[in-house]
Amino acid sequence: MPYRSEMPHIHSFLPVSNADARVLILGSMPGKKSLAQSQYYANPQNAFWKIMGELVGAKPDIPYEGRLRLLKSSGIALWDVLASCERLTSLDSHIREESANDFASFFALHPHISQVFFNGSKAEQSFSKFVRDKQSLPPLMFCRLPSTSPAHAGMRYEDKLQAWRAAIRV
Repeated sequence: MPYRSEMPHIHSFLPVSNADARVLILGSMPGKKSLAQSQYYANPQNAFWKIMGELVGAKPDIPYEGRLRLLKSSGIALWDVLASCERLTSLDSHIREESANDFASFFALHPHISQVFFNGSKAEQSFSKFVRDKQSLPPLMFCRLPSTSPAHAGMRYEDKLQAWRAAIRV
């Protein structure tokens, strides 16, 4: 690992949401391709948009803004647990010096959200470490889903899709 001074300090995006959202999907922190394009899940090898295409019609071949509209119209909000961190690569295992987003304010503005789904274990771990029991949260149902990241190649796409389909019912 490089010296800390060489580690870029990166920031996540604003949430994608409507006030009437019922579901929140949380990642950890956007990867390099996503940060470069200012788009959630911009890496074409990431299965997120393919899965959202199956669930709500937000297919990868639809322009990004259209995919976001489809998510929002389906009651799905999208965000990341971390507001900022240091990370040299796109790997979650390289994340250092994390700070969390303000979920107390987010949930106050989105009172209909009752379900939170973590896109992989790093999002869930970061939420547990930096948010749960540290920020004032409403009663929520939490569930970790298989990561859509290409780094999580040990699970077939069909199995990921089945897990996401069983959990997210919009």
